[in-house]
Amino acid sequence: MANELQPLDEIDQAILEALAGNARISLKELAQLVGLSSPSAAERLRRLEERGVVKAFTIDLDPAAVGYPLQAIVRVRPLPGQLHIVERIIRDIPEIVECDKVTGEDCFIARLVIRSMAELDGILDKVAERAETNTSMIKSSPVKRRLPPLSRKR
Repeated sequence: MANELQPLDEIDQAILEALAGNARISLKELAQLVGLSSPSAAERLRRLEERGVVKAFTIDLDPAAVGYPLQAIVRVRPLPGQLHIVERIIRDIPEIVECDKVTGEDCFIARLVIRSMAELDGILDKVAERAETNTSMIKSSPVKRRLPPLSRKR
């Protein structure tokens, strides 16, 4: 059933939007926001988790507030025969906070948090023998990670 696509009704959408805004919202507040009783809201949320729609409750951490004032996007193109080794290296670098395996000339697009440009050089050195990299420093993020459009009304 988790793999079966089930449409989200307006209440499910409202629950997801409320949680996206504040994952720590109490069940009582969530229920009030979506017009349900607390037990009904809890049941709806449980079903969204069972279906795999809600996978985790998380925090939105400001990297600069914990000592990482710089962020970069690094496009990584492994050398021939190095794909799996490069993927393992990427997974083992804790400053890489997000990475996607993509189509096109580059195989990976990684987001890094760093304290300094010197630290960036040290991180890139870990993959330099096995891949080509192209780095862009992030100036700002006009669109933060957000929910996809939930309503089918378009």
